[in-house]
Amino acid sequence: MKCDELREKYLSFFQSQGHSRQPSDVLVPTWDPSVLFTPAGMNPFKDHFLGKVKLEFTRATTCQKCLRTGDIDNVGRTAYHHTFFEMLGNFSFGDYFKKEAIHWAWQFLTDPKWLGIPSERLSVTVYKDDDEAANIWNSEIGLPSQRISRMDEDENFWPASAPSQGPDGVCGPCSEIYYQLDNGKSVEIWNLVFTQFNRVGNPPNNLQPLPSKNIDTGMGLERTASVLQNVPTNFHIDSLYPIVLAAAEVCGTKYEYTSDNGRRLRRITDHIRACTFAVHENVYPGPKKARYVIKRLIRRAVLDGHQMGMHEPFLYNLVPMVAQCMKSIYPELSETTTRVAEVIRREENEFFQTIDAGLNRIQQVFTSMDKDGKVMVDGNEAASLYQTHGVPPELFQTLAAEKNFTFDWDGYRAAMGQHGLDSGGEQKKLFQTGPIETLKEALLRTDFMGYETTECSAQVRGIIVGPEDDDRLIGRLSAGGDQTQLSRVVLDRTPFYGESGGQVGDSGVLQNSECLFRVTDTQKAGELFIHYGHVERGELKEGMTIQAVVDTERRQAIRRAHSATHLLHYALQQTLGGHAQQQGSKVDADWLRFDFSNQSGIDDDTLRKIEQIVNEKVNQAAPVVWNTVPLADARKAGAMMLFGEKYPDPVRMVSMGEFSKELCGGTHLHNTSEVKQFEIISEEGVSSGVRRIIALTGDRAHSHREWIQETLVKLGDTLKCAPQQVADYTGQLMNRVRQLKKAVSSGQVKELPAAVASNVSQAVTSTYNEMRSCIKETARAVNVAFPELVNRVESLLQDEIKLLEQLKKLASGGEVTADQLLENATEAAGGLVITAEIPGANPNLMRQLIDAVRKKSSKPTAVLLTGVAGPDKVIVIAGLSNELVAKGLSAGTWASQTAQILGGSGGGRPDLAQAGGKNPEKITEALEAGKKWMLSQL
Repeated sequence: MKCDELREKYLSFFQSQGHSRQPSDVLVPTWDPSVLFTPAGMNPFKDHFLGKVKLEFTRATTCQKCLRTGDIDNVGRTAYHHTFFEMLGNFSFGDYFKKEAIHWAWQFLTDPKWLGIPSERLSVTVYKDDDEAANIWNSEIGLPSQRISRMDEDENFWPASAPSQGPDGVCGPCSEIYYQLDNGKSVEIWNLVFTQFNRVGNPPNNLQPLPSKNIDTGMGLERTASVLQNVPTNFHIDSLYPIVLAAAEVCGTKYEYTSDNGRRLRRITDHIRACTFAVHENVYPGPKKARYVIKRLIRRAVLDGHQMGMHEPFLYNLVPMVAQCMKSIYPELSETTTRVAEVIRREENEFFQTIDAGLNRIQQVFTSMDKDGKVMVDGNEAASLYQTHGVPPELFQTLAAEKNFTFDWDGYRAAMGQHGLDSGGEQKKLFQTGPIETLKEALLRTDFMGYETTECSAQVRGIIVGPEDDDRLIGRLSAGGDQTQLSRVVLDRTPFYGESGGQVGDSGVLQNSECLFRVTDTQKAGELFIHYGHVERGELKEGMTIQAVVDTERRQAIRRAHSATHLLHYALQQTLGGHAQQQGSKVDADWLRFDFSNQSGIDDDTLRKIEQIVNEKVNQAAPVVWNTVPLADARKAGAMMLFGEKYPDPVRMVSMGEFSKELCGGTHLHNTSEVKQFEIISEEGVSSGVRRIIALTGDRAHSHREWIQETLVKLGDTLKCAPQQVADYTGQLMNRVRQLKKAVSSGQVKELPAAVASNVSQAVTSTYNEMRSCIKETARAVNVAFPELVNRVESLLQDEIKLLEQLKKLASGGEVTADQLLENATEAAGGLVITAEIPGANPNLMRQLIDAVRKKSSKPTAVLLTGVAGPDKVIVIAGLSNELVAKGLSAGTWASQTAQILGGSGGGRPDLAQAGGKNPEKITEALEAGKKWMLSQL
């Protein structure tokens, strides 16, 4: 039985038993902080199990895309482990329980109409105290007692060992179904979880029965398919084996099941499938969290290829085969194969550039460990290898394990400064607790009225105070107290938009004759809307009826930015291509940030074209309408759907004219002309293959245009040039300051760089785009953001003045020559001693003088020079000829002793040393003491 047939049979069977067939949730649930990737079929239904949402169905069945990395070391080595896999599941939310779950499982497995597995091939396990499940299997199903095993809580309880070890919360026993292979071994193919308890505290008597019992089952599609297809591993089933063979062909080797290369090819197959799905959902390889997992999987697969002789990117060639093998159930993969392959190719290429050096360094580490008798890889070494050569520590650990070495994870994390690389993707805290969760159970949802109105009457249903890790529900809240700690209010209905889909939350007031609560932000927790703020007047009480009023001026500015975001998305696809899809966004009052897929930066001409298209659509005054339609109808209408985004069914489709249709839950304008104006502020890269545009709309865009014009005029006045010459003059000024600094640093005053010539007679009328380009070019030249431009240019002019003053001092100091110093030398039996103050006090000039003296002098010579470099800064440089150094004298000691008199310190080499002080008035005293000391030494 092929995978597609197995999947369809499972879903059809449970659909025939009254289950609602639901689509797979996304692989990367960005809205769920408890996981990086969806690890099991039940995760999308967490709030359904807990009764925190309004149930539209009480039975469901799914085939869920999952990704786990907890068993990553077993991938390719064992027959059944994967990172990415599909999990078939059936679920009951307070509907049926053990009897039905067990009977249906047996029927699906053994009935010839469905899978037709011989019953004698099957055995089960139950939790040791679950007599109910054991009795159903034995007395009702007819399974012999010898094929029913009772297991402890570490094997047959969910979460594992929950009764004794926790965590508190929903839990229950489970029953696992095993299939006996031809070789006599058994493999688990299905797990039935009976969530019937709430764990509270430690044993004994800590498992309290739930009022509503649930069913959560999971059948691994690949594992069951391998049993039905009678193949030795999951990698030999019809949906995976073609990828294995393609990997072998790409790597130029033959696939042999028992060989090391066979193991490597299976791991490559698993990892490229996982990465294809993740990158398809816009999770690109990166340094943290889900992105780090994908980086790690790609680099692990590259290492396998490298060990088979690959030295150039190869994984990306397998992306089309993954899409081909999964096309019947995931046809959308074929729409992004080019983009996905390019992302993977770039990551491969980056790793291939450092892998040889990294592996060589690892081998050196292993050799050194063998020599020193060490058994643990040093964490500092692993951190250095990751930072220098990009070798993930998990790969280092794997290679170390092959040599029977352990790995110092604590040392690695300490060396990385607790870098926070979450690489597991497993559940952290599956079920949350606290006041918000309590309100979810009681209210289920807040009715959102904000599409139709910005003001409505509502009832206060919950008031929460305290920090989020120690918050509590209270009945009333008065004005005063700590206004820095925001309180939270939940209403039965609200016109306030809760932050989601990139759009920020609304602000405004909740008020009546008794109180006024100032709302500064609105967030969402599931289907509850949380209003953040504080009481400004009176007392807010639970159960009180208030008027919820949104700040309409701010809301309108947010709507302008959000509608403009859709226009920008359209313009990007028109200019860059269909690959330019949204990667993330934030929409605020007349301000938007839009991240999108593109492998390179966008030139100014293309940016202007994008901006032009948006403003053309604004001026077109196209109507903006939204309708709630079935998801299938929205797809048929051509609505843009973002890969990796979770959409309800039905869905809200926002249309702008005939050119833009997107699925969006945000608030929008009624006509594109209400955007007023659209202005791109910046374009930059945020990660590999992802670019970011920041833009303004409405009043802020208009103000920005005025600022551009005013700033350019001000810069022209500052530089004494025409506005359109600002960029050129700024470049000249930068170059002049750079040359002046070089002259000061070298101490060589020759011909000064030419001053920037003022010329205001060439003023011509400039267009706005020309003025903006001039500002951009100027900002790039001085490497500052727009708001800092004027200050930066003024600072450059001040630098120019200061540097010219320093050069004047240097010029006077440069009048002192080596011959003059030698003429004023004090002669001693052992050589010459020269001490002098040099005007200008440039260290380079002073060193040059010392070198010149030592070359010209025919006797052993000691030179001590000082100079004032500022109000509280004195420079001291001492130099000795080689003959004096040979006698044991030290310029470092001499400079240090002299600097101490000047209130400073320093030192250096025996032949040349520099020190400093902060008392210029003691220079004469210091030089005299320095001369006296050196004469005594000679």
